Amino acid sequence: MMTDEKVLIRIGHSPDPDDAFMFHALANDKIETGKYRFTHELQDIESLNKRALKGELELTAVSLHGYAYMTDTYAICSCGASIGDNYGPMVVAREECAIEDLKGKKIAVPGTMTTAFLALKLLLGDTFEFEVHPFDEILNIVERGDADAGLIIHEGQLTYADQGLKLIVDLGEWWYKETDGLPLPLGANAIRKDLGQEVMEEVTEYLKQSIVYGLENRKEALAHAQKYGRDLDDAKADKFVGMYVNDYTVDFGDKGREAVKLLLKKGYEQGVIPNPVEIEFIG
Repeated sequence: MMTDEKVLIRIGHSPDPDDAFMFHALANDKIETGKYRFTHELQDIESLNKRALKGELELTAVSLHGYAYMTDTYAICSCGASIGDNYGPMVVAREECAIEDLKGKKIAVPGTMTTAFLALKLLLGDTFEFEVHPFDEILNIVERGDADAGLIIHEGQLTYADQGLKLIVDLGEWWYKETDGLPLPLGANAIRKDLGQEVMEEVTEYLKQSIVYGLENRKEALAHAQKYGRDLDDAKADKFVGMYVNDYTVDFGDKGREAVKLLLKKGYEQGVIPNPVEIEFIG
């Protein structure tokens, strides 16, 4: 019996402005998607990393650190990356201090599979204690004094000073200096390998079309993204999206791919990641 039923692709992504901007065209039927039907599931990145370990979603945002543990199941889409070019996750505290002073301190982190956590381990090794908390609670935890410092991702990078907190280190800036100018690749979109090569390539192409649509229709896509900008005014939401939806998001490019390989290689060499990582890009 013939059927016109479309192929369901469940997408997992974070409820934050850059992901919302990226997926606006797919979420709001702005582009034709052929034989595919896309649905969206919004969760914090650490929850998505854990779901990806079980291969639950066809297409999902993952941390590049998390990807090191799921290479059998997923390939990386060549588009959809969140990459910090001389900026990235930050460690903040109530009082200014040197990076060295973080040793022995308790740091609130947004998850051990986040790339932010990998970068912090590359910087500090095993010299700090950590507690995992939802990413959007970390600024409050530090402000209250329930942790000595906090590792912040997403829009907290633009709002920490509003709570009187001080920047101790920007890990994207540290990585840039450490690697002679490479960006810090934080997140990517991963596509499940059991879909087969043709589907993987076609779905990646629709993702790319969605990103390009957002960049070409910025005002409209920003209006959608703004709904997810906790504590961000219009100007900050625009700035945040600009930080993480850019040329690297359309395609990792040679520099982005090199940065991914080096990051995961260093993670393995320093014992944070247990095995060498074979990276597969689609598209």
